[in-house]
Amino acid sequence: MKIFKKIGLVLLVALVIAQFFSPEKNEGNTEDLTAFFTETKPSAEVRNILETACLDCHSSNTNYPWYSKITPVNYWLADHIKDGRKHFDVSKWSDYSIKKKDHKFDELAEEVEEKKMPLPSYTWAHGDANLTDAQIKAIVEWVEQVRVGYALAPQPQ
Repeated sequence: MKIFKKIGLVLLVALVIAQFFSPEKNEGNTEDLTAFFTETKPSAEVRNILETACLDCHSSNTNYPWYSKITPVNYWLADHIKDGRKHFDVSKWSDYSIKKKDHKFDELAEEVEEKKMPLPSYTWAHGDANLTDAQIKAIVEWVEQVRVGYALAPQPQ
């Protein structure tokens, strides 16, 4: 029994020490989103959906919940954000080609329609990010409108 107490004490000390270390936060400038919103012109409803359900992981500016200060949760969140930005980063929207923007919007519609996004692990902690059928429809219709513009835009030779 003494060995279990010692192991428990060591684990507790390690957990306390771990609280002094954390990954870099994703705290960019909200102005990074300007190009995306200006170009894609989401309605107020769609913009609210994006801000509630998407931008924490798909932009350079995350609104962190209270539990993000707890190690190892903060590392798990940082990994989710890094992965989300790798796939779709609206903060870098002006760096994307028209072809890439169109492709990203195609993926966006597909992921939302198939209810793969937002991730269940995100909606579990952020209930307001659970998209209703009406919200999904609004996102998909907006995506289709934006993609029409990309199809009409001159393509580089």
